[in-house]
Amino acid sequence: MQRITWNQYFMAQSHLLALRSTCTRLTVGATIVRDKRMIAGGYNGSIAGGEHCSEKGCYVIDGHCVRTIHAEMNAILQCAKFGVQTEGAEIYVTHFPCLNCTKAIIQAGIKCIYYAKDYKNHPYALELLEQAGVKTVKVELEKTDVLSAFSS
Repeated sequence: MQRITWNQYFMAQSHLLALRSTCTRLTVGATIVRDKRMIAGGYNGSIAGGEHCSEKGCYVIDGHCVRTIHAEMNAILQCAKFGVQTEGAEIYVTHFPCLNCTKAIIQAGIKCIYYAKDYKNHPYALELLEQAGVKTVKVELEKTDVLSAFSS
């Protein structure tokens, strides 16, 4: 068996986190890493203790579910809640971040976004990332690869 790369390892963590998602529209996971150590993880779902989309359905306004907190935001907020520095960290996300998550990633001082799938990549998000010098890297690892590793 061939050893997976660090990027595949951390992306696999994000795919596992996505399995905790309570969103019925898209399951997303995010892992924040600094110095090859996971410092936070998040998945998309409702606020802690709140009603979940999987239980009550999505609360959609203008095509967006407002009940859901995105995986990237959950991971960044976990760092804020527990006083963990994000400056210079990297984030591994199963899907390319939305515009608002992109802004939060930049403001958090995260220097690189690794993602597995393109998902409505907003042109302004790409522009902001370039302006801020935040690198984006697509990592080849699918959720099915992660799940099949458990069955073998």
